[in-house]
Amino acid sequence: MVGGLDFEKPVVELRKKIQELKEFTKNADVDLSSEIEKLEERLTRLEKDIYENMKPWDRVQIARHPNRPTTLDYISILFKDFFECHGDRAYGDDEAIVGGVTMYRGLPVTVIGHQRGKDTKENIRRNFGMPHPEGYRKALRLMYQAEKFRRPIICFIDTKGAYPGKAAEERGQSEAIAKNLFEMASLKVPIVCIVIGEGGSGGALALGVGNHIHMLENSTYSVISPEGAAAILWKDASLAKQAAETMKITAPDLKGLGIIDEIIPEVKGGAHRDVKHQAEEIDQVLHRSLLELTKMSEEELINHRYNKFKAIGEFSFEKESIGIN
Repeated sequence: MVGGLDFEKPVVELRKKIQELKEFTKNADVDLSSEIEKLEERLTRLEKDIYENMKPWDRVQIARHPNRPTTLDYISILFKDFFECHGDRAYGDDEAIVGGVTMYRGLPVTVIGHQRGKDTKENIRRNFGMPHPEGYRKALRLMYQAEKFRRPIICFIDTKGAYPGKAAEERGQSEAIAKNLFEMASLKVPIVCIVIGEGGSGGALALGVGNHIHMLENSTYSVISPEGAAAILWKDASLAKQAAETMKITAPDLKGLGIIDEIIPEVKGGAHRDVKHQAEEIDQVLHRSLLELTKMSEEELINHRYNKFKAIGEFSFEKESIGIN
């Protein structure tokens, strides 16, 4: 394979061929401009065909790309004067979740998000973006603070899931996630959630109870990973690709199901190809959300959030099915 992801192989190989021809023309007295132009036109058509017809597993691969922008990448571009806060005031600081106070277009806001590393050393320090309970308690502390000072809350979601280790369970992992879900539902300030990578299980949902939930085009949001689902359903994690096809975990699927509000377009090939441009796409959606939500009263915000989640899914009650006359 010549770089890139599996499904991108034809694109990567053609790009390499074009680059080789360009390098050759620099060192040889020959005009290959017409051939290069034809190849570039072919590349444009190929990219359109591949990136506009991606399968769910293709999007999973992009969501997991090691160079995919993280919460801190977007914070550095979208916000000014970010002041990071640390610790849950009970146990310690969890670097798998970052959060603090910042300015967005002149408006004071609180930003919280999952944070994974860019290399092995940082991933170990940040536990590969899988929070311990103190991470969720830190997030909740910052949410309480935001409510006290009437600051909107912006959450960036990007985690495989909460850390499932023994130490996390001993310190109350399930309780910490449940407490976040419960408290976020009744906060009196606007909450905007954006899935920027993987949104896995309760570890993602613990930052996901918002008035608006948006997703980057190639992100995923699900109760379990495709590998985990395949292992449970078919006792074979290697069938993850097949599981991804049936789980409805991509942004287009979730938009169709009414779970998310808006799909944020991605740079062709994935957000990692142009972080600045991707941040601009997020900025447009975030700005519209805050303009709408900041006009609501405290009661309207809570009711809006309640009705949003109440409307997810379908419930059918048939008396005959349970023997009621």
